[in-house]
Amino acid sequence: MRKTVLRIAATFVVAACGGDSTGDGSGDASSESTGGGATTVTTTNGSMSADDSSTGTASATATETSAGETTTTGSDGTTTTSTADGTGTTTTGGSDSSTTGALTAEGSSTDPTDTDTGDDCFGGGGGGMIEFSYIWIANSGEGTVSKINTFDGIEEGRYYTSPDESNIPNAPNDGPSRTSVNLYGDVAVANRNGGITKFAARIDDCLDVNANGMIDTSTGPLDVLPWGEDECMLWHHPTPNGLLYNEGPRPIAWEAVYDPVTCEVDQSPRLWFGYYELSTNTGFFERLDGATGITLDGVDVAWSGQNWGPYGGAVNADGDFWVIGYNTGPGIRIDADTLTVDVAQPQMATFFYGMALDADGEPWVGGCDSTVYHYDTVAGEWESVANGPGCLRGLQVDTEGRAFIAHNGFPCGMMVVDTIAEQVIDQNVNIPGCSTPVGVSIDIEGYVWVVDQGGFAFKIDPDTYQVVLTVEGLNQPYTYSDMTGAGLALQIMPM
Repeated sequence: MRKTVLRIAATFVVAACGGDSTGDGSGDASSESTGGGATTVTTTNGSMSADDSSTGTASATATETSAGETTTTGSDGTTTTSTADGTGTTTTGGSDSSTTGALTAEGSSTDPTDTDTGDDCFGGGGGGMIEFSYIWIANSGEGTVSKINTFDGIEEGRYYTSPDESNIPNAPNDGPSRTSVNLYGDVAVANRNGGITKFAARIDDCLDVNANGMIDTSTGPLDVLPWGEDECMLWHHPTPNGLLYNEGPRPIAWEAVYDPVTCEVDQSPRLWFGYYELSTNTGFFERLDGATGITLDGVDVAWSGQNWGPYGGAVNADGDFWVIGYNTGPGIRIDADTLTVDVAQPQMATFFYGMALDADGEPWVGGCDSTVYHYDTVAGEWESVANGPGCLRGLQVDTEGRAFIAHNGFPCGMMVVDTIAEQVIDQNVNIPGCSTPVGVSIDIEGYVWVVDQGGFAFKIDPDTYQVVLTVEGLNQPYTYSDMTGAGLALQIMPM
């Protein structure tokens, strides 16, 4: 069996959605006390583009109870390379040879306020020598992805995710949705109409392509550079021409690669993604070189015949790619070494929507029929674990085995399930101000982030359920995947 060199830099990146704009490359953030210990942080920068009447809010704001540290990201250049399978070209940039992770920690902790965690390389949920922590959220309404500091909620960058900067009905700017963050902290974005794009999290990993002596990259939501000009975009891998919106890439996940001795992470692990061909009912899955975006290998799988194809994906500790299909499934596992496909077809009526893996690498699914599903890999069957108050969407499992699930019941909010005991902890956690919660992730401190299509991202204490920070100014955010890297880190860290 292939040896997996695991290097974990639990640099959890959360991207926020923002406006379609260009700027002058500079920005600032201002803080204002709102009383009760809360601080409102408003990021303003650049000038808004007048080309698009569908752009998002002109600034991103965050209300929080404690401030943290901020950093900026890097950029890269653009060269063109032919893909190995002849499907198109991959636009690539440069990056340095550093393999230093964003987190080298010892120990484990489930206390969101405790960053001294410790045994081996990392602890559950974060801790140790933290370099940065971001969440990457796709702004589906404008074709961008936002990079948000999870400590203070400040959006430090916003980037176009595909060459299409126009607004297309139902699929603006190629409709970015799922994001996946690797252990080094870099992100890959799946555009539902236009391929996969990788961005660097660190400024040092960006390339001065135009040789002007500086890195040209976004500094916030009002400073979105035109496609191809942001030097933190590392590469773009196109998908076949002619894909319909419902066929385009959705499931996407990095492999976890780190050195357990040095705790250094691989800067460019392999990346899985999948798309659909409705006319032949076939799911196509490719594995890309993380450094170049070139296709290394792949597999085709007979699919369900549903109008929507492969919908969500995650990688386990062995590098196997778990994928679920929309609604009736199926669930599949692609072996990382042999590319053998195991099909886990539900033997019950289902309505699969969002998915995540627990610490044992077993899939958990939020169903839009209000059902929580779990696949038992020992028994080889799906089971219904619990019922929620409404359509269940994206979810994430933390180091204590708690699954936090976004739901669209009345009122909207979040459901919490104990994946170890398979019991409901709280059926309906109220999220004040929510509209349509769609995605969930967990940051390096253990806080839960809920992405809301109304234009928000909420940072929530996992124990008290208090909303400690709210990010505003996102543009139809629609991300329900591993947008911080916590889901991937969970696969290689003991509970």
